[in-house]
Amino acid sequence: MPYLIGAERPDTPAGLVFRELLARPQILAIPGAHNGLAALQAKAAGFEALYLSGAAMTASMGLPDLGIISINDVCFFLRQISRACGLPVLVDGDTGYGEVLNVMHMVRNFEEAGAGAVQIEDQLLPKKCGHLNDKKLASAYDMAAKVAAAAKARRHLVIVARTDAVASEGLDGAVARANMYLEAGADAIFCEALTSAEMFREFARRVKAPLLANMTEYGRTPFFTAQEFEEMGYRMVIWPVSSLRVAAKAQEDLYAAIRRDGGTHKMLDRMQTRAELYEAIGYHEYEALDASIVKTITPQGMPQEKTKQE
Repeated sequence: MPYLIGAERPDTPAGLVFRELLARPQILAIPGAHNGLAALQAKAAGFEALYLSGAAMTASMGLPDLGIISINDVCFFLRQISRACGLPVLVDGDTGYGEVLNVMHMVRNFEEAGAGAVQIEDQLLPKKCGHLNDKKLASAYDMAAKVAAAAKARRHLVIVARTDAVASEGLDGAVARANMYLEAGADAIFCEALTSAEMFREFARRVKAPLLANMTEYGRTPFFTAQEFEEMGYRMVIWPVSSLRVAAKAQEDLYAAIRRDGGTHKMLDRMQTRAELYEAIGYHEYEALDASIVKTITPQGMPQEKTKQE
């Protein structure tokens, strides 16, 4: 069942819920959800936390993932996902939308919008997907200052520091940066674009903190399951853009079918039915909620007009 407007929100802040999930011995599987409906479907499948990807947000807006969107854009997506499902969300904060004060502003806005955790990366603008070439890095000291600012501004938010240093500084550089970010106040580390099981294991051996692995498709990282990442020493794994990729491919096929066949009749077996959609979004629960509030009040007797006192 979806999170209903009329239901009571959980008393526990999303950041504390995320920490509780992270404290469990098993790896935390965090699929990407690019909108409220995807969030409901992920929750129905049994997931307990979600990832909001900058790449998925920008692509859904018809834009490339180059650091173009604003804090307000992200909060729009974050609010709809958080309100739809009530799960803690790890949100992609890109480079923090500026320098130290901007990072603090971002953290407060994301917490108010329902985030449980935020990821900040050590690239310079225009930033790129972590699996592309020619990424430009901020200095480790500048990134550490951003991490410290995020930790100072947050109330309960989990701070995940991401480093893209492997491609240009090697594993030694990434490890050094990760340990500096931990000293600055990061709760967890995300080393992007590792290319082998050996690299994942070595990074986990040298960085003593909760670690996040990115199992994106069509990138530099070979395929591993959540269980395999856990065995390599990782506490979280994300599939950041998978939901968007599947949905976008399905939409592409739909539009091609309409052009080819003159209608949608050959695509019905690939569609969610009206009944299935209504169940997913809790249509009838909202309808019942409305009916329970808006009741007819029957007037009792005729109103009497007061006569003037002489």
